[in-house]
Amino acid sequence: MASTSTPLTLPVLPLDDEVVLPGMVVPLDLNDADVRAAVEAAQAAARSEPGKPKVLLVPRIDGTYASTGVLGTVEQVGRLADGDPGALIRGRGRVKIGAGTTGPGAALWVEGTKVEQTVPEPLPGHVAELVKEYKALATAWLRKRGAWQVVDRVQAIDDVSALADNSGYSPFLTTEQKVELLETADPVARLKLATQQLRDHLAEQDVAETIAKDVQEGVDKQQREFLLRRQLEAVRKELREINGEQDGEESDDYRARVEAADLPEKVREAALKEVDKLERSSDQSPEGSWIRTWLDTVLELPWNERTEDAYDIQGAKAVLDAEHAGLEDVKARITEYLAVRKRRSDRGLGVIGGRRGGAVLALVGPPGVGKTSLGESVAHAMGRKFVRVALGGVRDEAEIRGHRRTYVGALPGRIVRAIKEAGSMNPVVLLDEIDKVGSDFRGDPAAALLEVLDPAQNHTFRDHYLEVELDLSDVVFLATANVLEAIPEALLDRMELVRLDGYTEDEKVVIARDHLLPRQLERAGIDKDEVTLEESALRKLAGEYTREAGVRTLERSIARLLRKVAAQHELGERELPFTIGADDLRALIGAPHHVPESAQDPAERRTAVPGVATGLAVTGAGGDVLYVEASLADPETGAAGLTLTGQLGDVMKESAQIALSFLRSHGAELELPVADLKDRGVHIHFPAGAVPKDGPSAGVTMTTALASLLSGRLVRTDVAMTGEVSLTGRVLPIGGVKQKLLAAHRAGVTTVIIPKRNEADLDDVPAEVLDKLDVHAVTDVRQVLELALSPAVNGAAPEVPVAA
Repeated sequence: MASTSTPLTLPVLPLDDEVVLPGMVVPLDLNDADVRAAVEAAQAAARSEPGKPKVLLVPRIDGTYASTGVLGTVEQVGRLADGDPGALIRGRGRVKIGAGTTGPGAALWVEGTKVEQTVPEPLPGHVAELVKEYKALATAWLRKRGAWQVVDRVQAIDDVSALADNSGYSPFLTTEQKVELLETADPVARLKLATQQLRDHLAEQDVAETIAKDVQEGVDKQQREFLLRRQLEAVRKELREINGEQDGEESDDYRARVEAADLPEKVREAALKEVDKLERSSDQSPEGSWIRTWLDTVLELPWNERTEDAYDIQGAKAVLDAEHAGLEDVKARITEYLAVRKRRSDRGLGVIGGRRGGAVLALVGPPGVGKTSLGESVAHAMGRKFVRVALGGVRDEAEIRGHRRTYVGALPGRIVRAIKEAGSMNPVVLLDEIDKVGSDFRGDPAAALLEVLDPAQNHTFRDHYLEVELDLSDVVFLATANVLEAIPEALLDRMELVRLDGYTEDEKVVIARDHLLPRQLERAGIDKDEVTLEESALRKLAGEYTREAGVRTLERSIARLLRKVAAQHELGERELPFTIGADDLRALIGAPHHVPESAQDPAERRTAVPGVATGLAVTGAGGDVLYVEASLADPETGAAGLTLTGQLGDVMKESAQIALSFLRSHGAELELPVADLKDRGVHIHFPAGAVPKDGPSAGVTMTTALASLLSGRLVRTDVAMTGEVSLTGRVLPIGGVKQKLLAAHRAGVTTVIIPKRNEADLDDVPAEVLDKLDVHAVTDVRQVLELALSPAVNGAAPEVPVAA
């Protein structure tokens, strides 16, 4: 591509917010002082030079001149169409503007260099394609505007530079886009830019035309629909007049449905009032659609539908026993409920004071013990419909009581929807995860549940959407929760509490054998005679591979075993049938994760050094063992005082202070060297430091750990303890005894120390667990120390561990 440059001296003709490209012919108004001065200066200079007067057309945007202008010749001076004086100027070529200079007239003169670039002939292939594309786009745009006479002129342009500069006539280009075209000296690059600008404009036009078309079609559709509806209304009116009917429209249908439905009297009255409103409202009124939706909801509810309870008490108990192992408390409660229902029915006492004999039970226990699946079994045993309502994460009060009808998209609450889904007024409704209900600015769903779960109120429950009384007194509500403390006290007071504290190892083996294994065999695609799991393997899975209150991890372990066997069979590595014994587990799913402390090497046990004691605690996942470690700081460090670590709550911190105070005041009596406590810092740590811990039940454990530290006597490995300690050394009662003893049993502990006043709680502990535990009920810390601490060896002086 060749380029040449020619020096020029020209008067400047500024164009405010306008751009003239080479090849364009434009009329300019001589009333503008800048235009007139430039034209007169060009005419004066042309008197001494041959040719037409020359000016430099320069765009001026916001007072700033462009760096490139266009050499223009004054073709004619005369009158414009409106009679004002004007000049016709033709753009000839690009000029790179240089420094200012002097010249005749009042115009601004500048030196410039005319820049000319040519494209070799014949055109390269890619340039020829670009020319073809530009002409096609320009032709399409001109035809849309009806400028047919211009199409031939554009098609006749063969010069690349002239074709690109032809875009200067395009009205859709902004001043900035035209300046960009002007300052692009390379013809091919300029044509590419012009093509892109034209392509973008056509795309925008297509989108605008599509939107306009869609809008017009929508308007036309609405107009047609309106006219057709008016015609339909007129036809219906004529038909009613012919048949001698009164104006009732579709509300006649609702009136007939309400009168034919088996509704309670007050509900029927409310429904007929709404039908009256519907008859008075017009088709265009939004209230009409609200009323129709409300009437549909009321008519779909099973107001007088009830399932007959199965009063076969023995059969119901057999169903519960077959579907769930253990859980004797809740089975007994359901059996009692059915027995009372049967006696009331036999004596004609089904309804007393407007209330029926429903039940509200709270099933509280760690995850995986079968709370949710128990609800379905209860419904099966009673012969009732079952509905599950998930409350986890619900934060809006309207989810329980419904929305007001005036809101767009209003719906009844979850309780009403559950009754509607069940198709019966006496289903078993499982309120799952009631302890996970939250509250925020939209209200407190737990407070809305107070009326639902109160047997004294729920026979007149009012949903905000229905606004009529709904009798929930015959519903059996089963609420499930993991953490009792997370349930509001007022709500808990309205429910009968049934604790599910976890399974014993024997119960887990039975559950795995009778329920989990058959289910996982089916899911793994294995016949029951192809793989057999020995009871010893199940027992080892429950005891050493999974340490939990429930059976979810146990079921996952069984599934993992069966997947491994299935994969090995498909790979040709194992023949079926195959019997899995306890010794095969390690090869299939790896080493056990929970080896009991008592089974470890004595030197590797946590209690192998003084200052470590084993406690018992209750977590959201059930009971668990809790180790307490204590150490004394070196007296040379001067770090006196008590340090507590392990994310402890305020109550637990106070228990540590009480334990330390008791030992300081009774050290001589207990033959402990408490003088070491004066100048040496005491550090008590609870491992698993990332887990928050709180509560008073670790008091005796901390006291024992400190006593072991000071005396140098080890805490027995087989002993675990729980209880609150007082300043006088009394052991006070705590909660969760059953869960803690189950945890001790799972951990391989054989001796457990509990407060004397918790002795009555042992009645809830399964007999097979108590048979394997030596439980000591104590009243004083001195008894705890006597039981938990090992005797001193040969009267040797104690070696007190020093904190690093």
